[in-house]
Amino acid sequence: MFSFFKKKPKTQEAPPPAPAAPEPAPATTEPEKRSWLDRLRGAPAPAPAPAPAPAPAPAPTPSPSPSPEAPAVAQPAPAVPEPAPASASVAGTSARGPAAEVPSVSPPAAAVVEEAPAEEVEPAAAAESRRSWIEKLKQGLRKTGTSLTQVFTGTRIDEALYEELEAALLMADAGVKATEYLLQDLRRRVKESKATEPSAVKALLADAITDLLKPLEKSLAIGLHTPTVIMVVGVNGAGKTTTIGKLTRRLAEADQKVLLAAADTFRAAAREQLAVWADRNQVEIVSQEGGDPAAVTFDAVHAGKARGCDVVIADTAGRLPTQLHLMEELRKIRRVIAKADPTAPHEVLLVVDGNTGQNALAQVKAFDDALQLTGLIVTKLDGTAKGGVLAAIARERPVPVYFIGVGEKLEDLQTFDAREFAQALLS
Repeated sequence: MFSFFKKKPKTQEAPPPAPAAPEPAPATTEPEKRSWLDRLRGAPAPAPAPAPAPAPAPAPTPSPSPSPEAPAVAQPAPAVPEPAPASASVAGTSARGPAAEVPSVSPPAAAVVEEAPAEEVEPAAAAESRRSWIEKLKQGLRKTGTSLTQVFTGTRIDEALYEELEAALLMADAGVKATEYLLQDLRRRVKESKATEPSAVKALLADAITDLLKPLEKSLAIGLHTPTVIMVVGVNGAGKTTTIGKLTRRLAEADQKVLLAAADTFRAAAREQLAVWADRNQVEIVSQEGGDPAAVTFDAVHAGKARGCDVVIADTAGRLPTQLHLMEELRKIRRVIAKADPTAPHEVLLVVDGNTGQNALAQVKAFDDALQLTGLIVTKLDGTAKGGVLAAIARERPVPVYFIGVGEKLEDLQTFDAREFAQALLS
């Protein structure tokens, strides 16, 4: 900070610092600069000897230049005009150099004015991005929410309202257990709040859904292990490989070094599709043409350690939970990963299609029993009429939901928030 300011005087200072013996300096610019620099560097001020001007010539010289060196007597007043260049620097290039050199002014104020907007820009941009995401989520859940919100268009709170709400929740694939729980909880909330308007009951239902989905909120932990090995599973058509590409982009933007393992050797062109995502995100990929999926993941974990990667993501082949011999292959991949790293896999993520409704719950149960899932990624919630399946998952198999997706774009995969989801569902 100070070096920026001191460069400029040094280029103008030809002679060395003034000798210790004070001599009456003529009224020229060079001695004045030396005297000013000596005082700035902490050198003892000249004795009062130079105070009386030896010749009448210096008298007119100090008047045109408001330099603080004109009077040789050490007075604080002449130092005040010096911040004038500092203010110009704040408006022009930077307030850090000159303002910091003169302690008599208040440079922190100028620095705060310069830096505060930069600190406020990021939260504002993040908030705007989140608002845009919530609007997309509302649009995506509109088919699910329409049947629910129509229940509250009446004017009375009676048994007919609860019956219509029960039918709407079942149609949204919330499931019997979650529907019974929500209705019981809603009746309690209405009684405690003494609500008299259906609109108030709608707000209470949003609170009930939020509390039900709250246990599903959890963040994906990266950095506890190096590398963090993530095994991604799911049925064919759930959007597993595309989700891996989006997740890789999020990790890469967070300065995480990612290595992909193309362990889906069963589906045609799966390896090529993952390679395209690796190229888009500028990350490395380990693949073998026609190789064994377990061997590919084993090599990827070792390569991740050798290359200093932060995350290794293994894309496995899509498997139906009813095909037991294929599910056994996923168990084998998990065992082989553990041989490469005894603590791995650190995350086992299931990608489920939000359009499948109660079938998604069946997938969660089957894959969890076989692989001990650590998290879910729910995709394709845009345009679905079965968004209530998250309530069923929360009630019957509360595996954390790390991300939800409502579109094909990279930014359409976002973290799951129970309050946002409930409000979007009933908007």
